[in-house]
Amino acid sequence: QVQLVESGGGLVQPGGSLRLSCVASGSIRSIYAMRWYRQVPGKQRELVAVTTETGTINYADSVKGRFNISRDNAKNTVYLQMNSLKPEDTAVYYCNADVVSGRSWYPGDYWGQGTQVTVSS
Repeated sequence: QVQLVESGGGLVQPGGSLRLSCVASGSIRSIYAMRWYRQVPGKQRELVAVTTETGTINYADSVKGRFNISRDNAKNTVYLQMNSLKPEDTAVYYCNADVVSGRSWYPGDYWGQGTQVTVSS
């Protein structure tokens, strides 16, 4: 089994920065794409950023130029550096990854429990 655990959320003033981390653990053989999503109550979960195993990176238009996704494959970890934060960035942020684990030949879809980010003065 695979677990994803996020950390780094909290309360920050507009214009501030936060760095989220997500560590994958378990019987991992390989990790393909790693993603950050966010969700506000009453709205659909939104894809914020994605990084693939080949190095391809994409961002939602709403965060381009402000957020930076990176990964450390040796540590099975993905990061989301969030700068110039705005009140509309307030949400629960979820880590998601495609992980081949155990005896499986195919990647499974795994999610973290989420971490709250609140941008407010």
